[in-house]
Amino acid sequence: MDNLIEIRWHGRGGQGAKTASLLLADAAFNTGKYIQGFPEYGPERMGAPLTAYNRISTAPITIHSNIYEPDYVVVVDDTLLEAVDVTAGLKKTGGIVINTTKSAEYLHQVLKGYEGNIYTIDAKKVSMETLGNYFPNTPMLAAIVKVSGVMTDDELLSDMENSFKHKFAKKPEVIEGNMKALKVALKEVHAV
Repeated sequence: MDNLIEIRWHGRGGQGAKTASLLLADAAFNTGKYIQGFPEYGPERMGAPLTAYNRISTAPITIHSNIYEPDYVVVVDDTLLEAVDVTAGLKKTGGIVINTTKSAEYLHQVLKGYEGNIYTIDAKKVSMETLGNYFPNTPMLAAIVKVSGVMTDDELLSDMENSFKHKFAKKPEVIEGNMKALKVALKEVHAV
């Protein structure tokens, strides 16, 4: 399949991992790509682990299953690193993006020898500074776009501004904070 990129998201209910995966799908679609974005739930409750998926391609996507060998993994909650095998099937040519402040040594140990690229961002810090509350999904969305290159930074920012204007039409104050969170996160994601 032409330029197919598969992304698996790991988060907990209420953190916005599902929403971020759907926002990524919408943004990629608006850049002319073929997309899939879908969640997989366990027990549907706040704080329960959940997985979401994205497929993004320049050609029609004919696969309709979960993603077992992702190019990229996004970990929205670093407590999942010890609870879930987040690197299962993860390709060495891709990478993992983790919302964490943990040390590189800890990450290498808990990721059990994963040999691909590891990226981190302190999404809590970014969201607290830009949104005044802990909403990790917006910074994590920007981080995976930066790392994966599924679209340019400008394409993401333009699309998300339009999306936020529609979504938050009655709360315009929210738009500025979310846009700032995206811009800061694009600069704050780093390779370990």
